[in-house]
Amino acid sequence: MKLKLSHPIVECLITIVLRIITANTNGIRSATKKGFLAWLKKQDADFVCIQELKAQEKDISDEILGMEGYNRFLHCAEKPGYSGCALLTKHRPSAVQIGFGSPEFDAEGRYVELQFDNLIVASVYFPSGSSSDLRQQAKFRFLDLFVNQLDLLMKKNREVLLCGDFNIAHKEIDIKNWRGNLNHSGFLPEERQWLTERFSNGWFDVFRLIDQRPDQFTWWSNRGQARAKNVGWRIDYQMGTRNIAASATDVSIYTAERFSDHAPLTINYRYDLK
Repeated sequence: MKLKLSHPIVECLITIVLRIITANTNGIRSATKKGFLAWLKKQDADFVCIQELKAQEKDISDEILGMEGYNRFLHCAEKPGYSGCALLTKHRPSAVQIGFGSPEFDAEGRYVELQFDNLIVASVYFPSGSSSDLRQQAKFRFLDLFVNQLDLLMKKNREVLLCGDFNIAHKEIDIKNWRGNLNHSGFLPEERQWLTERFSNGWFDVFRLIDQRPDQFTWWSNRGQARAKNVGWRIDYQMGTRNIAASATDVSIYTAERFSDHAPLTINYRYDLK
């Protein structure tokens, strides 16, 4: 279902295409060796949101993540080889925010926000809770705290796109083996309800506005033949406010090459960035 734009005149004025990519690289150095940067240079994206860098800023050279004509903003974890996210853009932001004010999660390098006159774009990496109950409790703390950040974004009177690895599959259509994962991190009722509440309060799952097909996944376990059999999860999102979400024209998940256990998600928008 496509959203209607807030005013009919707006549709006539929107002529600019913004291409936005989000990708969890599961280690930017590893992904680059597998061809990620070479692929990225061909995409002509306006914004590239990257999660799970697993590197410090000193480790990320132009050979690892350098594209001519792009501004690069990083939020690396204090712990070497862990977490981290980045945002690359052709456009010069009016303001940049690194972290969202949580000492616990800012230390893990989970948030980069770029502000423009009429749009905010953020790259975010939600914690995974699959390794232990302690990490699941940390994930719940993150979700509780991040609601406040989303509320602050809403109050800035701009369109917002939040792009990244949310580590949550929202509905049964978003995971291949949903019955077998009802009690597993990433598909817990509390996590799914968190997304449902966001999508009921001014935020939109842009991918699902355009593509309602089953078996559209962005992450596959490295175990067995999960990727070959397409036994996956859709846990990478571009979540937007009404007008930017309504301006999306097409979506794609790139699976022809394997850069990590995730696949890049690309969405084009007819939106005039100012």
